[in-house]
Amino acid sequence: MPSFDIVSRLEMAEVDNALAALTREIATRFDFKGSKSSVARLEGSLTIAADDDLKLKQMHELLKVHLTRRKVDTGALEFKPPEKAAGNSVRQTVVLRQGIDKELAKEIVRDIKDSKMKVQVSIQGDELRVTGKKRDDLQDAIALLRGLKIEQPLQYLNFRD
Repeated sequence: MPSFDIVSRLEMAEVDNALAALTREIATRFDFKGSKSSVARLEGSLTIAADDDLKLKQMHELLKVHLTRRKVDTGALEFKPPEKAAGNSVRQTVVLRQGIDKELAKEIVRDIKDSKMKVQVSIQGDELRVTGKKRDDLQDAIALLRGLKIEQPLQYLNFRD
């Protein structure tokens, strides 16, 4: 039976490359001269440190620009509330969302079932598998999912007959 997988993954090498370019730009920009602004990645999250809220906002914009240049979808970023650090500096954690959580998986399954398409959807950990009798049904399911307002970036892999 034809099937495909719905996943949400980030290319961590590209994220690291974007962070390296961001660090170089911060080091050379005039408005960041003498500041202690930095970005670091630990496992599945980023830590942004800045001198004040204005520099933090600029770091957000630079982060989004550099990730977009490396073709990493910025919808995978989940910004936590900023917190005060030593002195007047500000620190913020940004979670890199990977995998489809249970609530989003259930919402996707419900949306596909409500559309009355002739496909079956099964949840397999942090992925979804969609199967159907015809390729056209699967392509319609992909078109439906692209039309939904889902913030998290989704990829459609392993399309097979």
